Amino acid sequence: MSDPNLVNGELNPKDPYEINILEPDAISFSRSQGGVFQGVVEGQVYEELILFRIFPFQYTTEYISVRNSKSEEIGVIRDIDQLDEESRVEVDTELRLRYFLPVVTRIDSIKQKADMWIWELQTNLGQTRIVMRNLHEHMQYPSHKRIILTDINGKRCEIRDYLALDVQSRNKLKDVL
Repeated sequence: MSDPNLVNGELNPKDPYEINILEPDAISFSRSQGGVFQGVVEGQVYEELILFRIFPFQYTTEYISVRNSKSEEIGVIRDIDQLDEESRVEVDTELRLRYFLPVVTRIDSIKQKADMWIWELQTNLGQTRIVMRNLHEHMQYPSHKRIILTDINGKRCEIRDYLALDVQSRNKLKDVL
């Protein structure tokens, strides 16, 4: 088994816990003909890359972890808006696929039955139901007006701006907040 502290037989001076902030001009991203997200990072070609938001709800375009196919971190993009246009489009597309989050457009009902809260919702992708054991563990508030709802099975959706909902939806939400 090889020593992770050795590179080409010499001691690797890089701290494995150090965060490598990637410079925008040292990275580029694209998609293969088969649709796989790929790129060149600091001169190294990667046929498959994986992206993660370090702060998934708060900073949607900042602090993006770039990882190889073994999920080992290569580095962090400080802000995707600093990337070239093709790379920015591909990173944005990849993040939207990874963090698929339907947007609530209307709240039809919120009912409590036994120890469960049942939310009947309309989203930009159609009707859905969110079931929660308790509200405080299944509702996150990443910003003043935004609410992320997560049900007991991990299904999620978001209310981007609760003030933009119709009056009936806001009243139903107000009753549980």
